[in-house]
Amino acid sequence: MRSRSVLVAPRKEGRGASRRAGLAELTAASVRAGLASVRARISGAGGDPDHVRIIAVTKGFGPEAVNAAVGAGCTDIGENYAQELLAKADAIGLAEATVHFLGGVQRNKISKIAAKVDVWQSVDRVDVGAAIQRHAPGARVLLQVDLLEGAHPGRRGVAIDRAADLAGDLERLGMTVEGVMAVGPPPPADPEPGFRRVAALARELELAEISIGMSGDIEAAVRAGSTMVRVGTALFGPRPSRPKT
Repeated sequence: MRSRSVLVAPRKEGRGASRRAGLAELTAASVRAGLASVRARISGAGGDPDHVRIIAVTKGFGPEAVNAAVGAGCTDIGENYAQELLAKADAIGLAEATVHFLGGVQRNKISKIAAKVDVWQSVDRVDVGAAIQRHAPGARVLLQVDLLEGAHPGRRGVAIDRAADLAGDLERLGMTVEGVMAVGPPPPADPEPGFRRVAALARELELAEISIGMSGDIEAAVRAGSTMVRVGTALFGPRPSRPKT
């Protein structure tokens, strides 16, 4: 059985420390308060906080964010970047967490992170699924759907009318397709109509998980039928800026 320790290794001071200056200290208590607020928002939108899973998205934060989230009782952790996941996993092991990979999947990084990921939420092509399957046979995946139909550069996702074909292709590879995931449109657009399309797709495909909603649009997602919301700033506060390369 894997170790369940969540101790954080000491961090070296440097430019990362200056980027963190002025940010609120991340503790289990501070994240617990954020979780209470998110659960209240879920309830206020007509959802059941016991049935809408909260994915704590630690993108941009260090291992202390994972440690604080797990300490607060939030054991679903979301990560967007392979290098950040590797750094956090090396520091604390993520032994207590279910790790959701949310970002674009780079095939040359899959072998490095496959053993550390429990759910791949951003699968939008067969070749990506095949690459994951080679390193993680039977992997649990969600289909990432593009609500903007290619209108927003940089947004990934399969077209809704191609999602059923993709699900079938992934299942034939031996993967476990559990649900669908989508990112809402940028403000001020109303995300709820698109979210409802995603929820309807999940029902049509008889998939249990509907991963919609982030810190800014939780209520719309819950009203549409979300089973999991992906939140970062609502739990941890403003995200540190990424270093320039």
